[in-house]
Amino acid sequence: MRNKSFTKSRVIFAMLTVAVMVCIFLFSCENAEKSSDTSGFFVNIITNMFSKKLSKLSYAEQSVFLDNISHIVRKTAHFTIYAALGFFSSLTIGQRHIIGSGSFGVIGFCFLYACSDELHQYFIPERACMFSDVVLDTCGGLAGMLISFIFLRNSKNHNVT
Repeated sequence: MRNKSFTKSRVIFAMLTVAVMVCIFLFSCENAEKSSDTSGFFVNIITNMFSKKLSKLSYAEQSVFLDNISHIVRKTAHFTIYAALGFFSSLTIGQRHIIGSGSFGVIGFCFLYACSDELHQYFIPERACMFSDVVLDTCGGLAGMLISFIFLRNSKNHNVT
């Protein structure tokens, strides 16, 4: 019975991994304007929290503040979506040692997908191909994989994986 449950879990986690990959691909298909609009939604939420302080700044200071917030939102999005990729791909593999071929495979997978994602962005109008994003994405994948170990350890007695 455990083996059947184990297989169902792996299939579900594999499907979630593919879903995250599709999301990453679709975000990368956005041109610079659409991508800015997507991150701008979150920038607006953050700036509304600081609106009183922001209104006291000069136009130049406001511009720098908004540029910094936009940069943070974009980089956080990179890290977070790749953390989800690392998390679900790690759960697809299942229980294993933290240092081993399965874990290195997850990190390698996240790295290669990040490379392909950045290469894809190279061909999208006004988007950039940046190795620093590959590094950030891979770190997100590593973080997601590490979080999965907490999940796997806590669910070991509940037959989740």
